[in-house]
Amino acid sequence: MINTWGAATGRALRHPTAPVTYALIAVCCVVFVLSPLSGLNPSYGTGDRIVAAQQAYFERWGVVPVELLSGKPRAALTPLTALFVHGSWLHLLGNMLFLYVFGVMVEERMGHLQYALFTVGCGCLALFGYAVAHAGSGQTLVGASGAISAVLGAFLYLFPKARVTSLFPFLFFLPLRFPAWVVLPFWVALQWVAAGQQRQGPGVAYLAHLVGFSLGFVYAWVRCRRADRVKASGPATEGDSQP
Repeated sequence: MINTWGAATGRALRHPTAPVTYALIAVCCVVFVLSPLSGLNPSYGTGDRIVAAQQAYFERWGVVPVELLSGKPRAALTPLTALFVHGSWLHLLGNMLFLYVFGVMVEERMGHLQYALFTVGCGCLALFGYAVAHAGSGQTLVGASGAISAVLGAFLYLFPKARVTSLFPFLFFLPLRFPAWVVLPFWVALQWVAAGQQRQGPGVAYLAHLVGFSLGFVYAWVRCRRADRVKASGPATEGDSQP
């Protein structure tokens, strides 16, 4: 596991133009605060009442693989709605920080409309891919992790030399700076190992991370391979935790 702050300098850092990234962060935060999951909305009550509301909320808006693949009309849109649902404050803040760190530069490179379609589309496909791999599961899946992983994949292709400052727990959280082509493949390797060891049930959807990252990298390669890849590296903007 690594906690990462990402990388960017130049125009993206001095004059950030990433309205889609900021809008996605704002929507996710508002949805969470208004939901029964934040504990801030008094209309959901307390105790057993709020627990029941949280469970119903997950089932209504999250992806349940067995329901999605059964063709139930109600479940058809859940790969989209689940992107904006987060299970806890830590889940929300970790994902939004990663989206902010890496999303600004990717959006500026792709353009706003393409980036919006790319992020949401890859996020839905990542959740769908996880559902296919766990077709018999009744466990609810929520969060923007698959979409943010796609952003990481695109970032690796577009900005491979950008400097990323990382905190490694096994090195006593000593901050070290490496190019993205070192840090992000290492993150992918951790997801791969974790996905191989994970059993069906509650937990982090590592497979969705891998699907999203792969989609993001391939998309950036196909769409941008003829353009000049960004060669400059620079200091980092801040982020924390893995998506």
